[in-house]
Amino acid sequence: MLIDLKDIYKIYNEGLESEVRALDGVSLQIDRGEFVAIVGASGSGKSTLMNILGCLDIPTYGGYELDGTDVTELSDRELARIRNREIGFVFQGYNLISALNAYENVELPLIYRGVGPFKREGMVMEALAKVKMDDRSQHRPSEMSGGQQQRVAIARAIAARPPIIMADEPTGALDSRTGRHVLEILHTLHEEEGTTVILITHDNSIAATAHRIVRISDGKIVADSKDDKNLQAQVAKEGGAGA
Repeated sequence: MLIDLKDIYKIYNEGLESEVRALDGVSLQIDRGEFVAIVGASGSGKSTLMNILGCLDIPTYGGYELDGTDVTELSDRELARIRNREIGFVFQGYNLISALNAYENVELPLIYRGVGPFKREGMVMEALAKVKMDDRSQHRPSEMSGGQQQRVAIARAIAARPPIIMADEPTGALDSRTGRHVLEILHTLHEEEGTTVILITHDNSIAATAHRIVRISDGKIVADSKDDKNLQAQVAKEGGAGA
């Protein structure tokens, strides 16, 4: 098992009248090589869950083992090392550095990781080629469309070949055609390289493309297609109705 969350709580203002339980007793297991969509409305807790899964935040209570390591006991530096080596992130807002070109944006995490210059060049260009952006390697974000920026962001996430890709609303700022292309890239990574993909979305039609769907509401997991075989069809139907 790659990811094992046990009875996770994330509580803000605990014990006060303004207490908010962003996550309220979440347990979730994800095996290596799965493609999982976590779907929920705004405010459901899905982004908080991704922050916990991605070691960007720690739970108030509960246990989290990532590939056998109890990450709830790690220091900030150790968590940063886990993120750098185990997880590639893709966000709705791309998060590219405007002063750097595509090549430099993809290269930056490899520099932090201590990869040498010669090896870095090959890894950067290979990642850009996978998302069909190798011919735009010298372009800055302001010279690219939203879809092109997201492809560069994916290249940055996969350059070091992390075993996990976490994508938080990766198509949210894109038109439907470009969004489909971004999803195709994620599916190709999953199918050809065995990458574990965790996709956070509010969109049922996007969630329906995943092999497994987990539905979250009010900080609780309310359905999982691993246990409920009807959920996949239900979400696909809801996605079609909303199209």
